[in-house]
Amino acid sequence: MDQIAATAASGLRSRMEALDILSNNLANSNTGGYKLDREFYSLYQGEQTAPANGQQATTLPVIQKAWTDFQQGLLTPTGNPLDLALEGKGFFAVDGPSGPLYTRNGSFKLSTKGELTTMDGYPVRGVSPPNQPAKKIQTVSQSPIQIASDGTVQQDGQTLGQIQLVDFANTSALDKVGNSYYRVTDPKVKVNPAKDAVVNQGKVENSNVAAAESAVRLVDLMRQYEMLQKAVSVSAEMNKQAIDQVARVGG
Repeated sequence: MDQIAATAASGLRSRMEALDILSNNLANSNTGGYKLDREFYSLYQGEQTAPANGQQATTLPVIQKAWTDFQQGLLTPTGNPLDLALEGKGFFAVDGPSGPLYTRNGSFKLSTKGELTTMDGYPVRGVSPPNQPAKKIQTVSQSPIQIASDGTVQQDGQTLGQIQLVDFANTSALDKVGNSYYRVTDPKVKVNPAKDAVVNQGKVENSNVAAAESAVRLVDLMRQYEMLQKAVSVSAEMNKQAIDQVARVGG
């Protein structure tokens, strides 16, 4: 493959990956606590770009990885006492199917057993003594619950526990699970208490996706994609004409 076509094809691939990331962000613009993903570009030299006749090798654009932007979303009042929004850095800790998960989506509910859970049914973890299993937040009646800014849960004047709020020194160590959950796969990563997180009862944190900005980026990416498609077509036409000219001279 010639260098023009190789470069354009690499650009097409990276734009397709960027479109996938952007479309997922737009699809979750109304998902509570969702954090948008952005792409990190890099360059590489492939075999198809090996230099010839003393020319320099061509570097091709690729998306090395996607990274998550954990910027705070807007807090919207709902009036639902089971809706919680975190202000500041931190995550709610919940019990996932195969271990602890972390989320900014505080749209919770009560299970049939009276446990505080996520909308997916994952129990919200409570603060427990060191080296002890995480406690669950269990209600004792049908009365409304009150949740303080530090996550302490009370009902009928009785303290039910404290919601576990955690933070990480490096959020890049978190792997996204679904649209609003994260997990830690590296055992060396420490889970720390979220000292600066403030719990707001009766509110939810909106997605931090800016729909207008994403729409502009979508149009820009589509135009880039069309230009690169045209570059591939031009390269193919140039190669065809070169072959025809060689055949004509040989004849």
